[in-house]
Amino acid sequence: MPDDEDRSRQRGAYAKGIARRQEILDRAIEVFAERGADRTSLRAIAREVGVTHAALSHYFGSLEELLVAVYQESNAPAHRHEVVPEDATPVERMITSARTNRSVPGLVQLYSTLVASALEDGHPAAREFATVRFAELRAGIADAVRQQQGSGRIRDDVDPDAVAALVVAASDGLQTQWLLDDTAPQHEALALLDRLLRPAS
Repeated sequence: MPDDEDRSRQRGAYAKGIARRQEILDRAIEVFAERGADRTSLRAIAREVGVTHAALSHYFGSLEELLVAVYQESNAPAHRHEVVPEDATPVERMITSARTNRSVPGLVQLYSTLVASALEDGHPAAREFATVRFAELRAGIADAVRQQQGSGRIRDDVDPDAVAALVVAASDGLQTQWLLDDTAPQHEALALLDRLLRPAS
């Protein structure tokens, strides 16, 4: 049975491992923000991040797991500095997010790569990521729509679940168009959707 000294050593090693994983993730976010996913190898990414292939493989079992972790971490509050009014509509929140994303096109491309991979066989990590993300987004947006229907900010003759699916589809679809052509009217189209969802004045 481990004594107190052994347990202390184990806790120290665990904490160091968590900190090292976070360092790798932070550096990987910088790399992907600059260059996107580019369907490269774990070995090549390890070189760019500045760690060994063995170290990267230890913390992330596959390239796909690394890509999911990088995207999820890049969306954590520590990496996103968005100021969104408490009473913003779901579409207004998407507009703010789209503005932030314009400064990190590589991470937007990484997200698109993960969603595309989720549609193919043999990509369980990407599929789980995309499926869970879409379900959580739709649920959160639908709840916000119901609340704002109650306060009169969103028209009450639309189904919240359908609105949520539409908002996610519009946001992701316009983001893809922007990646291909930065003159696509991303913000304008989202603003139009926001106006269409508001009650007639």
